[in-house]
Amino acid sequence: MNETYEGPLSELQLLWGNISARPFRAFLSIIAIAIQVILVLMIVGLTSGVVAEWAKRVEGVGADLMVQPPNSSIFFAFSSAVMPEFLTEQIAKLPGVDEVAPTLILMDQKNFVVVYGIDYQRFNALSRGFLYRDGGPFTRPDEALADDVVAQSRGLKVGDTVTLLNHPFRICGIVAHGKGARFFIPLRTAQDIAGAENRVSMFYVRSKGDTEATREQILKLDPLNRVRSMAEYMTLMNSSNLPELKPFIRTMVGVGVIISFLVVLLNMHTLVMERTREIGILKALGCSRLDIVKLFLGETLLLALCGSLAGIGLTFLTQTVLRATTPTLQILITPGWLFAAILLALVGAAAGALYPSLRAASYDPVVALAYE
Repeated sequence: MNETYEGPLSELQLLWGNISARPFRAFLSIIAIAIQVILVLMIVGLTSGVVAEWAKRVEGVGADLMVQPPNSSIFFAFSSAVMPEFLTEQIAKLPGVDEVAPTLILMDQKNFVVVYGIDYQRFNALSRGFLYRDGGPFTRPDEALADDVVAQSRGLKVGDTVTLLNHPFRICGIVAHGKGARFFIPLRTAQDIAGAENRVSMFYVRSKGDTEATREQILKLDPLNRVRSMAEYMTLMNSSNLPELKPFIRTMVGVGVIISFLVVLLNMHTLVMERTREIGILKALGCSRLDIVKLFLGETLLLALCGSLAGIGLTFLTQTVLRATTPTLQILITPGWLFAAILLALVGAAAGALYPSLRAASYDPVVALAYE
């Protein structure tokens, strides 16, 4: 009688038959697992995307070194204007320095956007300069430059008025993105708004070639300052290297796994109760305890796989929609996290199905057949 049940084809048909016999419950299980996958991928994708995109913009400024005050954060939005502006000339006179740009970094809390207060000539000289899509540099203290990404997302054009830092600014130019901030205003204006007269947040420095030698020269001016090379900064700006983000990511991943575990546990526990007579029949036909466990775990893993694929598909759909509607929001989904999300879904589902499967396997066939 065992021959009636054994074989991959018969097992697969039995799995599909059991799942298709309860389509609504299977659908809910797939949706729950898909939500877990979406949660994991979106949380990790958003944090990784924002960090990677910010690092890329900082790299695009054109500097080799960044001079910051002691104990400064790698997140410039938390920077304070504590560095004296007169350091500009001292750094510029160093033999290894080609150009230096004092920068005051302000965070517009209302719009959640970083604004750079810059000395236009010095900042523009760090690289090949701003690439203008429209307009030109600011000539008045109440003018601002916007990059093309934020201009597209907000529908801004040259001549429009935008409120930044609770002050109105006229957009005088639209520039290509990738120069650090989304908006740029004159340094003096930024200092007046921040109440930081003759002070800046940091200095961008371009060396003449020997970055490490130039770094040592800058440190001699004030050994307490933090001088990072751009290569060092790019290495730090990785979500897996940021201790502030690790607990958050782990918590969100844990929440996703718990959701999958609880949903599958409840679903499979109810399923075992409903199929008590069926379990008794399978045992009467000669199925072993291991066969019963494999049957229920197989159904669960099949649902988890379907849910994972659905979750990945919905995640990419969400990513596409957000790119079209909110260009400033970057989501980075890597192959490694795709596999990790599937693995987490399978592990969570298998853990949730383990107890109900073992309980089903322990049923006495005589008692199970008499169950109503």
